[in-house]
Amino acid sequence: MTTKALIIINLGTPDKPTKSAVRRYLSEFLNDRRVIDLPWLAQKILVNAIIIPFRTSKSTKLYKRVWTEIGSPLLLSINKLRDELTAISPIDTHIYAAMRYGTQNLKTVLSEIKSKNYSELIFFPLFPQYASSTTGSVYQEVMDIIRTWNVIPAVRFAEQYYNHPAFISAFAKQIELENPAKFDHILFSYHGLPVRHTDKIHPSIKTEECTCEQAFPEHGKYCYKATCYETTRLLVKELNLKEHTYSVAFQSRLSNNWLSPFSDETIVKLAKSGIKRLLVTAPAFTADSLETLIEIREDYSNLFKAHGGEELVLTDSLNAQPHWAYTILQILA
Repeated sequence: MTTKALIIINLGTPDKPTKSAVRRYLSEFLNDRRVIDLPWLAQKILVNAIIIPFRTSKSTKLYKRVWTEIGSPLLLSINKLRDELTAISPIDTHIYAAMRYGTQNLKTVLSEIKSKNYSELIFFPLFPQYASSTTGSVYQEVMDIIRTWNVIPAVRFAEQYYNHPAFISAFAKQIELENPAKFDHILFSYHGLPVRHTDKIHPSIKTEECTCEQAFPEHGKYCYKATCYETTRLLVKELNLKEHTYSVAFQSRLSNNWLSPFSDETIVKLAKSGIKRLLVTAPAFTADSLETLIEIREDYSNLFKAHGGEELVLTDSLNAQPHWAYTILQILA
């Protein structure tokens, strides 16, 4: 029987919440030329002499806060999603779960797949909006590995799907579970990127000059900032939210030269403006991770309360929900 392999892919996780494991993970992640796209020597000095030595201890503490008795929550989530997909996929499609970096990575999973002689490989990154440092890195890694094979099967890469009706419906369901009407305001918080990443997508139009906050521009198809704002507009329409009851911001920045407004500063402003109950949702994350479980649910909640807010609630991401598994098959149909 002719068979296919569907590979779902997320960013990655260290093997353990220890300094040595986290250091290995950060080294693999941050030395990716698509993640930190500086000249080679500048990247090596910045990553290996500055970022990793100073970030390893902090990141290890964060991973310890989120780690479960049975392992990494991100790894547990993707493996459970793989099982959900296996249960509903056609008999000729085998499901695999892989990470771009760290444990259970693409190299390991593709090594297993290589001997199976599948007729087609379908890659589905769990990133709704395209970014060179996420989806682009996954695609490059896949091509770098597969090009060395003697027999190369048909390969299909899923397109970004932030605007797919099934994705918008699925994510809106997660938001609706928290009853948005009970809150004074909703913050759509997206993972940040260096501004230079989006400048490269449309070099003739600087990110700061773009008007994608108001409407989707012609040059915005692969611009992460533009697709984040469009994701918000589509979710707002699906949820029938009123104007001025929501905001968009970007979190997890490493410097001030990242996409703005910044989520932490926005949360402080909202608290100081009299907002007491804040609902936060993160539509760039299809699975909960450090950035949602720790940065938003714990750190941002404390920040909000410290400036006058009373309650900050984070919506659960799609994780391994059965309806998310069905949605993935709809997107691929």
